[in-house]
Amino acid sequence: MKPNLSSSQLGRPIGRRSFIKGVLAAGTISIITPPAFFAADVAAQRSRGGKVNLACIGIGNRGADVVKALNATGLANIVALCDTDMGAPHTQAVLKMFPNVPRFQDFRQMFDKMGKDIEAVSVATPDFSHFPITMLAMSLGKHVYVEKPMAHSFRQIELMMAAEQKYKVACQMGNQGHSEANYFQFKAWTEAGIIKNVTKITAWMNNSRRWHGMKVDGFLPEQPIPQSLDWDCWLATAQEHKYNNGYVNGDWRSWFDFGDGALGDWGAHIFDTAHEFLDLGLPTSVEPKLEGYSPFIFPQASTLAFKFPERGTMPALELTWFDGQNNVPPFPDNMGESVTDSDIPPPSKGAAVPDGRKRPPGKVIYGEGLTFKGGSHASTLKIIPEQKAKAMTAKLPKVPKSPSNHFANFLKAAKGEEKTRSNFAVAGPLCQTMAIGIIAQRVNAKLEFDRTTKQITNHKVANKFLDGAPPRKDWEQYYKL
Repeated sequence: MKPNLSSSQLGRPIGRRSFIKGVLAAGTISIITPPAFFAADVAAQRSRGGKVNLACIGIGNRGADVVKALNATGLANIVALCDTDMGAPHTQAVLKMFPNVPRFQDFRQMFDKMGKDIEAVSVATPDFSHFPITMLAMSLGKHVYVEKPMAHSFRQIELMMAAEQKYKVACQMGNQGHSEANYFQFKAWTEAGIIKNVTKITAWMNNSRRWHGMKVDGFLPEQPIPQSLDWDCWLATAQEHKYNNGYVNGDWRSWFDFGDGALGDWGAHIFDTAHEFLDLGLPTSVEPKLEGYSPFIFPQASTLAFKFPERGTMPALELTWFDGQNNVPPFPDNMGESVTDSDIPPPSKGAAVPDGRKRPPGKVIYGEGLTFKGGSHASTLKIIPEQKAKAMTAKLPKVPKSPSNHFANFLKAAKGEEKTRSNFAVAGPLCQTMAIGIIAQRVNAKLEFDRTTKQITNHKVANKFLDGAPPRKDWEQYYKL
C-alpha cells in the first residue's frame, strides 16, 4: 500500500523542531497501524524497566540484523518500524517479530506522528540515505545508531559531526569491532608502546563483490516501480533516477551515486582502530591504481595509497588499500595463517586464487621493531613471526574485556550510562578518509588534499565531489538543520 501523497508533499521542508504540517493534513501519516496498537502502549513501554524507546528505520537485509541485535540487548522498546518497501519479502521477519508496532514507509511521517514517543533511532538504509534521516533525528533530540559508513559525501559527514555536538545526542556508527576485543587490544597495545612508530599499513578485501563482472555504459533502463515501494522516499537526497531493480536490495552499493564500494563497506571494519589510535585524521594524498574503471560503478579492482603526515611524535604513514578478487597485496614472508574470527564473513566466491595467496579481509601493520597481522571486525592482532610473538608474551599488557557490545553501548549511552565508542567525532574522520579514496576511484587520478582547508587542491572536479551531488528539490533542508 503506497501513501497517496505527491513528491512535493513528501519532501515538504521541515523546520528544526517542527513537523510536516501538510502530511498531517493529508491524513496519511501511518502507512500501516496494526489494530492491536494504542497510544497508551507506548507510554507504558517508556516506563518498563528503564528501556529506550527505539524506532528502527530500514528493517530488511542488514537492517533486520540491526533491529534484532538492538532488541537482543534487552535495553530497547521497539516503538516504530520504518522501511520504504514495507511489503517486501525481506521486511517480513522483523514485522512478524513486532506485529503490534506501528509501521511507516516515510521516516518524516514517522517523526511527524510519533516524535514525542521516540528517544532513539537506528538507521540501516542504503549508504546515500543515512544523512537526511540522521540529521532530522538529531535535530529532534533523538539518539542515533547509524550503519557504516556514516554518510555518502565528505560534506555530509562534516555536517553530521557538527550536528552531534550541536544537539548533544548519543551517536554510534555501526562498526562493531569498536566494542569488542579488537578495540580494547589496539588501545592497550598503543598505550603500552607495543604498537609504536607505525610507518606502513596494508589492508585488503578480496571477496567477490556485486559489481565484479558488470559492464555498464550508463544508468539502468526504467522499470515499473513495485507497488510496495515508495521510490521517492527511497531516493531521499540523491539525484533523480528512474527505478530499476538493479539499484535496490544491496545492488545500490555498486553505483557511485548510491554506494561506497568495498572501501566504504569494509574499511570501517579493517583499519578503523588503527585510524583512531594512531591518530591518522585525514590524508594528504591518495593515489589510485585501478582495473576496470567506470564512471558509473566501482572499479573491478582498486589499489589506493593513502599518505598521512607526521602526527606529534608519530612518523608519517602510508596506508594501502587493496580490493578486487585477484588484486592480492604483498604479504610478509613470515605471515603464517590468516587471522580469523567468527565475526568475519569468509570470501563469498572461491577459497583462493591460483597462487593460493588469497586471504579473508585483513591488515598488516608495520611498526618499530614489530609487525602485526589482523583480520576484520572484532578479531585481534597477532605479532609475526610466531617466534617473536612468543618472546613478547610476558611484555604484553592486560587487555580489558568490553563492558558492552556495540548495540548495548549505544543504548546505554542513550540512557547516560556509557559513552559511545564510535561516535561521530571518532567515526567521522575515518569515513571522510574513505570518502576521499572513493573520489580518487571516481576520477581515476591522484589527489592532493589540504588537511587545514579540507580541500582537494589539484583536481577541480574531484574537489566538487567533496560536497556530493546537489540534493533534489525540497530535500535541501537537511543540509540546514
